[in-house]
Amino acid sequence: MKTLGEFIVEKQHEFSQATGELTALLSAIKLGAKIIHRDINKAGLVDILGASGAENVQGEVQQKLDLFANEKLKAALKARDIVAGIASEEEDEIVVFEGCEHAKYVVLMDPLDGSSNIDVNVSVGTIFSIYRRVTPVGTPVTEEDFLQPGNKQVAAGYV
Repeated sequence: MKTLGEFIVEKQHEFSQATGELTALLSAIKLGAKIIHRDINKAGLVDILGASGAENVQGEVQQKLDLFANEKLKAALKARDIVAGIASEEEDEIVVFEGCEHAKYVVLMDPLDGSSNIDVNVSVGTIFSIYRRVTPVGTPVTEEDFLQPGNKQVAAGYV
């Protein structure tokens, strides 16, 4: 058995041209997932259960946990300064990270998949997909960076 961190480091060694940026990006996702997990375990104590009253882009009622997870994962990604922007199920539009125009990756995510079933103790997790941006580095990301075919995907996962 390997941890996600061990797997990431092991795979990086297989690519001599690796700069460590993707490793740092995956580590940011790992950190965000750990924070979300920790706080879900005490969700009833900190008032992040139940409906928020808003709808996501799919027309589903957003749960407080959805919004909480979105903010935590967004903060973890922005803090590393390696992601130019994100597309989240919980956001109406793409989120451009100001000051990160130099970054070469974008992340698409569902920060907390399955949250509507958490009251019946169904598993939840974070779905993510990473792409290299197609617009020039140094400029803000656009929808074009996110609307790429699957064969251009750099990495994806469920944690």
